[in-house]
Amino acid sequence: MTKATTLFLGLFLFAASAWAQTPPPAQDVLTEATAKAAKENKKVFIIFHASWCGWCHRMDSIMNNANCKKLFDDNFVVRHLVVMEAKGKEHLENAGGKELMEKYHGKGKGIPYWLIFDGSGKLVADCNMRPAGAGLDQPGENIGCPATEQEVAAFVKVLKQTTKLNADQLAVIEKNFIKK
Repeated sequence: MTKATTLFLGLFLFAASAWAQTPPPAQDVLTEATAKAAKENKKVFIIFHASWCGWCHRMDSIMNNANCKKLFDDNFVVRHLVVMEAKGKEHLENAGGKELMEKYHGKGKGIPYWLIFDGSGKLVADCNMRPAGAGLDQPGENIGCPATEQEVAAFVKVLKQTTKLNADQLAVIEKNFIKK
């Protein structure tokens, strides 16, 4: 092989590797998840997160533990969107993720930040605690990964309103999320 061929092949493989690792745009993730949720009669649970976020990892860990995973999988199509990544890791972010988060009252709220959509793509719940009677169009306080009794109660209330989880199943989730 000539040097030029070797160089071209190396550059091609590097470019192909970089292209293959580019995360899909946020809207594509939401569209795919919504179609799957509609087909499976589930909701979409979008979690905005980043590799450096300890609370994001905690939420994922609890949602995927042996006690909770099936409960979430039976009710949601769960997808992650990377936003606010550390310097040097911005290439991991989903294009349009930050804008999607901000569209749904997430600007300046921190992560994890989560949204729940129905199978038609309509927002039905989010992670903002609001005063009683306030709608999704009102600002609220991000509970992120629920840990306190108040946060977990708000999270369980959202799950009760958006799923068919029964009282025993909700109690399992509540027990797993309350920070010890």
